[in-house]
Amino acid sequence: MADGYRILVVEDDAAVRRLVTTTLNVHGYAVHEAKTASQALLELSSQAPDLAILDLGLPDGDGVSVIRTLREWSSLPVIVLSARLEDADKVAALDAGADDYLVKPFSVEELLARVRVALRRLDRERALAGGPEEAVYENGALRIDYAAACVTRDGEEVHLTPSEYKLLCLLARNTGKVLTHNYLLKEVWGSALASDRSSLRVFMATLRKKIEPDPASPVYLQTHVGVGYRMLRVE
Repeated sequence: MADGYRILVVEDDAAVRRLVTTTLNVHGYAVHEAKTASQALLELSSQAPDLAILDLGLPDGDGVSVIRTLREWSSLPVIVLSARLEDADKVAALDAGADDYLVKPFSVEELLARVRVALRRLDRERALAGGPEEAVYENGALRIDYAAACVTRDGEEVHLTPSEYKLLCLLARNTGKVLTHNYLLKEVWGSALASDRSSLRVFMATLRKKIEPDPASPVYLQTHVGVGYRMLRVE
């Protein structure tokens, strides 16, 4: 699976960089390295990697600024790998355009899993590039027919309100990616007021009741406390 994928690792800590690079190499990925923000932007523009793994605390700048600059010209998947634990740091990185956020210390198995998710999403986007939007979304027992605006689970139609449907479609089209509260609120309701987050929680709870086999143990809609939500891929 890894053959042909090029990954840029941006990390100034030599030990962490070595661990990540070695792990990726062992699993068949081609790896480029950068130690600073300026080197990262040079590599991103000249080497055209398929994925970037990015630390936030770099010697010559903040990784969030790298993401913002990258997003001016590229939708390249970015996984943040950082020791910053605060929700505000996670939200800032995700709002800037990061696709995922993994906190140090981390498990190499989890890192590899996040890489696989990001690359699967990239493959789907590339397959759709220049062509018509995918007409049907299928994920486990969940199925969305975009043309008919119809949602089914296990073949049974799920009746959603217009806002619930829009919210579900937004999460589905970004499967594997954490979408922040602000992003969801802006995209679905056109507002990102802090007071609206309680309404978002209500909508998510209602949506879980309608599409999850067991709403108390969701398999589709994952909560990232203080950050947002993610649609998981169900095999």
